[in-house]
Amino acid sequence: MPEETTAGAATPGTPSAAAPAEPAAESAPKVKTTKPKQRACDEKDSKGKLCAGHLKRWYDYPKEIAALIGPKAEIYRCEFCKTLYRPDPAQQPHSYTLRY
Repeated sequence: MPEETTAGAATPGTPSAAAPAEPAAESAPKVKTTKPKQRACDEKDSKGKLCAGHLKRWYDYPKEIAALIGPKAEIYRCEFCKTLYRPDPAQQPHSYTLRY
């Protein structure tokens, strides 16, 4: 029984060591440019598996992201891996969707 309490005491130290790694990952997001007509994420994880998350328009991004990409920029974010995408420069911006 004392062995289990010793193992349980070592377990709380592990999450505290993992906690500082998470903010470091969020401080510098990956910013990519979309390919023509791209609608899904093409980022691969450490195992080489394709993310394939839907790219959604991100309107209310934090000030840290605005400093990185510019104010009022058209930016898309993957719903799963949170990678940021700039629109394809060859396409018209979607800021005014109804252009007749």
